[in-house]
Amino acid sequence: MSYSPESLEAFAQAVALGSFSAAARKLGKSQSTVSEAIARLEIDLGLELFDRSGRQPQLTDAGRALLGRVDEILAASDRLQHAAAQLAGGLEPRVSLALSDAYQSAQYEERLTELDQRYPDLEFECLIAEHHDVIELVVQGRATLGLLAAQGSYPPEVGAATVAERADFGLFVAREHPLAQLANVRESDLAGWRLLRLNTVGDAMAPADGLPFSGGRCWSAPSYLLLLEMASNGFGWAELPRWLVSGYANGRLKELQVPGWPRSQAVDVVWSRQRPLGPAASWLLERLLDRPAAR
Repeated sequence: MSYSPESLEAFAQAVALGSFSAAARKLGKSQSTVSEAIARLEIDLGLELFDRSGRQPQLTDAGRALLGRVDEILAASDRLQHAAAQLAGGLEPRVSLALSDAYQSAQYEERLTELDQRYPDLEFECLIAEHHDVIELVVQGRATLGLLAAQGSYPPEVGAATVAERADFGLFVAREHPLAQLANVRESDLAGWRLLRLNTVGDAMAPADGLPFSGGRCWSAPSYLLLLEMASNGFGWAELPRWLVSGYANGRLKELQVPGWPRSQAVDVVWSRQRPLGPAASWLLERLLDRPAAR
C-alpha cells in the first residue's frame, strides 16, 4: 500500500507543531484539508495516530511508534526529488575512479568527503589498477577518471594533467633476504636475485623502468600490494611505493641503498576526450589538480 506524501507531511507537521491548525498554516492549507489528510492516513494504516478527545489532538502510542518511519519516508522522498533534479540538470549518475597504489595523498580523503557533501546521491566507485590498465579502463569507459604514475605518452583520445603530489619509490626486500645484509647495493648485486615486478594486463613482459633483469629470474603481479606481499615472503626484491611499505609492510621489509634510489615520480590524472565529463567528474578533476600541467 502507498501513502500520499501530503498525508505523511501533514502528520509530521502536526506532531512537530502540536496542532492541526498550526500544521495547516505551515503548509499553506486549510485546517480541514490537513485533518482529512491525517484521517486518510489513519484509514490506510488501520491505526489511530491521534487521540482527539481533548482540546488538542494528542499523539497515540501507535502514532509515536510510527513517527520515525514517517520521517524516514519523507527524507527518502526529499533525496529522490534532489537526485531527480540533479539528473535533469545534467548530473551523471555515477563516477568511477581508477586509482594506482602509487598515488597517496593526505587530501584524497578530504576530496571524497567534499564529493559526498556536494553530490550525496552520486554513485561513486573506486577501482584499483596500475599503469596501462588505468588508461585502458578510462579508454573503455569503465572508469571516468584515472590516477597513475605519469607515463611518457598517452593515446590521443586520453587527456592528462599532473597533480601536485608526487610518488616516492624505493627498492625493498625482506629483512631476512641476503640483499638486506648489504650496506650498499649495486645493480650487479640486484641482477643476481629474483626481480618482483609489476605486470599489468596492458603491459608487455619486459624489464620495468630499466631495472636489472636476469633471464627468467622474475616473478610478476598486477598490483603493488601483491608485490609487497611477495617481497615480504622473501621471494625477491621489488620497486614499491614507499608510503605503501610504510603503511602495510609492518616492518617486514628493508629499503635497499642503491645509487639513484629512492626515486620521485610524477602522478597524472587521466580522462577520455571521447566522453565529456559530467558536472561531478569535472568538479572532482579540478579538486584533484593543483597547478595542473595539461597535456
